[in-house]
Amino acid sequence: MQSRGRRLLPRTLLAGVLAAAVAVPVPAFAGPTPLAAPETGPAAAGADPLTLWYDEPATDWETQALPIGNGALGGMVFGRVANETVQFNEKTLWTGGPGAPGYNFGNWTSPRPNAIADVQALIAQNGRISPQEVANRLGQPKSSFGSYQSFGDLSLRLTEDPGTVQEYRRELNIGTAVAKISYVDEGVRYTREYFASNPDNVLVVRLSADQPGKVGFTAGVSAANNRSKSTTATGGRITFAGALNDNKLRYESQIQVNNDGGTRTDGTDGTVTVAGANSATLVLAAGTDYAGRYPTYRGTDPHAAVTGRVDAASAKSYVDLLATHQADYQALFDRVKLDLGQVMPNIPTDDLLRNYDKGNAAADRALESLFFQYGRYLLVASSRAGSLPANLQGVWNNSTNPPWDADYHVNINLQMNYWPAEVTNLSETTAPLFDYVDSMVAPGQVTAEQIYGNRGWVVNNETNPWGFTGLHNYPQSFWFPEAGAWLAQSYFQHYQFTKDEKFLRERAYPMMKELAKFWMDELIVDPRDGKLVVSPSYSPENGDFTAGASMSQQIVWDLFTNTIEAAGIVGGDGTFRNEVKAALANLDPGIRVGSWGQLQEWKLDLDSPTDTHRHVSHLFALHPGSQISPTKNPEIAEAAKVSLTARGDGGTGWSKAWKINFWARLLDGDHSHKMLSEQLKGSTLANLWDTHPPFQIDGNFGATSGMAEMLLQSQTGEIQVLPALPSKWADGSVSGLRAQGDNTVDVRWSSGAADEIKVTAGRNGSISLRNSMFTGPYQIVDAASGRKITTTGGGEKVTFEAVKGHTYVATAQVDLAITAPATLEVGQSAGHGRGQGIGYGHRAGLDGQARRAGRLDRTPRPDRHPEAPPRRFSGVRLHRRPDP
Repeated sequence: MQSRGRRLLPRTLLAGVLAAAVAVPVPAFAGPTPLAAPETGPAAAGADPLTLWYDEPATDWETQALPIGNGALGGMVFGRVANETVQFNEKTLWTGGPGAPGYNFGNWTSPRPNAIADVQALIAQNGRISPQEVANRLGQPKSSFGSYQSFGDLSLRLTEDPGTVQEYRRELNIGTAVAKISYVDEGVRYTREYFASNPDNVLVVRLSADQPGKVGFTAGVSAANNRSKSTTATGGRITFAGALNDNKLRYESQIQVNNDGGTRTDGTDGTVTVAGANSATLVLAAGTDYAGRYPTYRGTDPHAAVTGRVDAASAKSYVDLLATHQADYQALFDRVKLDLGQVMPNIPTDDLLRNYDKGNAAADRALESLFFQYGRYLLVASSRAGSLPANLQGVWNNSTNPPWDADYHVNINLQMNYWPAEVTNLSETTAPLFDYVDSMVAPGQVTAEQIYGNRGWVVNNETNPWGFTGLHNYPQSFWFPEAGAWLAQSYFQHYQFTKDEKFLRERAYPMMKELAKFWMDELIVDPRDGKLVVSPSYSPENGDFTAGASMSQQIVWDLFTNTIEAAGIVGGDGTFRNEVKAALANLDPGIRVGSWGQLQEWKLDLDSPTDTHRHVSHLFALHPGSQISPTKNPEIAEAAKVSLTARGDGGTGWSKAWKINFWARLLDGDHSHKMLSEQLKGSTLANLWDTHPPFQIDGNFGATSGMAEMLLQSQTGEIQVLPALPSKWADGSVSGLRAQGDNTVDVRWSSGAADEIKVTAGRNGSISLRNSMFTGPYQIVDAASGRKITTTGGGEKVTFEAVKGHTYVATAQVDLAITAPATLEVGQSAGHGRGQGIGYGHRAGLDGQARRAGRLDRTPRPDRHPEAPPRRFSGVRLHRRPDP
């Protein structure tokens, strides 16, 4: 959006001009509708910290329209007055795949004996080989890979041109998952509400007015011409059905229009018109005959299922639909609260973003907190059980040829989509990911055998819903057999966070075992040192093919390490576990420090200190892996810091998001926050979507993950509380974050130090906490009984035994001493004279014996901020000391 000199002054816009600017197909409807912004009006509600709001309609799908979704269905709300559009998606509507000409799952269409061995020999001989050379030998063009499709556009044309409207407001409340527009026309307030219900699996739109008989419109649906189309209207229900041209995938949507008062008329053109109503509710369902089963990927005709959903939802009142939707959504979203000391100003969200100043103001922290929760909202909206996982654009797409096909890139992007799922208490959103990856095993076994000659299964750089596990021929992005091993990390982390042994036994371990088989077959002995390495190996989109690139080795190390641990828990598979142990013992771990102190990206020291490539793949072991940690191997962590510093703070949206996580893992909260600021200032659109550019949703999810990492980490086996707290977040609180071991953590802090840490144990067993609180006076009590808990350990780390379901509260204590002379003369104060008065010792950074005469000691701890306000103390202990 272009900058505007002012918002809250009256102005007029032409709705006809707005409609002409939208890049989605809509029917030609009514003429221009002037729009005047309010001087005051409904902007008072703009202070809601969980609401994105704007004082004008959207004119652009990517940057301005507002997303709603229930996992399978997505909608984009423009909020136009006379000619509204809700562009909608259903996640299985894809071109390509079985039924499309020449689809081959990416497997070689003709034998290539020894092709991979020949590449390995060239690498062994020359040390490196160009991506183009490898692609020429091992790649092949894509054939009917397909693209994610827009399902259609629901249009709402008002019966009468409203003329100039006042007090316009468009909003998305992510606390309730409801979008809304409102305006006043000739003294009548009109309201539209939009939401996507997961329990009822429908999109719902309601139009109402605060005076009776004022609602009138015509509803219709349109779509692209790459499909057959039939549109009918009967009994207020629009049925829109057909099949895609290339693969004959059948699709259907139905929209039931129910009016309260007035009249409803079915049009011969498949539209429905409502006139003179008090309100009207539209219920939309959509589906296809896609099924996630190899090799046909076809199920039943969608008609019966779509009809059943619309029938059931239409029989409910709007109030009931809304209540059911909100109860379902808020049961997930409300688990985590974040307070950064923010104050949401009374300005539209695009102005809030434009005014953002590196987190220096309370309004900036309001944007940061909103951005954190927006990532959680988008994950719930685009990933629920029973649907495909969130793709490169979540569930939203308005094109027949979207960027990168809006597919599943598995060289980081799909994995990044789910980084916030466990730690921000949205574990249920991983269900579509696991179902999808499970469905890749069958085609991936064929690819593993036909291309690689290996056991197990494999998937490469990108895939689709059609089981594409093979190769294409774009040199910089066709080869990444490590993708499956990286995806397996999500399975094991789900177990680590939930301790769900049934999931580990029945789903995670079998998946990991098959991938471990693939890699035990695929690894070769490096003649340079006898270690097992990946060859050919490629650090994504950077440099040449080599043997043993750091990321490849780190991913396989992660898989083997997790598989060994999982096998030990599951039991009964000792022989295989020992095989993996032996392979791990001989595996090059992909960790070495280079000539300028950097963590090497390749086994050869090829890194350039001037390389600022957006990928920082060789830091996988730092994040999302756990091989590198400042508390475990600080010298390696320092090398990672050298590499990250050299890469710089630039990059695409998702790259900046990854760097937020990297710097948090390096315990540098201020640099992590700097990357968050860079993402907000340079890689975030007016509707707060991340942009690569173009729009790519992984950056939203990566940023939310990174913000959580600043506040809580548990990948090392201990719960690190406020490990990378930025100085800009000196005071605040967070509740509901999750730590590994099935623990839920709440923290309250001030002046940059924890005041209170609450841990609710999901299992019996030991809990280890790390925070500077524990280097000074503290206590931990069982919240239920008030019993003080005995701890072991020392320094910043303490360990105690926890009972399932109990909450343990750690609080910082203050050592406050009053010193006074033994006797006082008349008129003499206790603070008279050197060394007499009140002093205190507080926590790790301050010597517990230090005192200051006649005042509270304000000497800052090294880990506190000099500009921080005076602390508020509790748990005071008084000691009388004699005059020295």
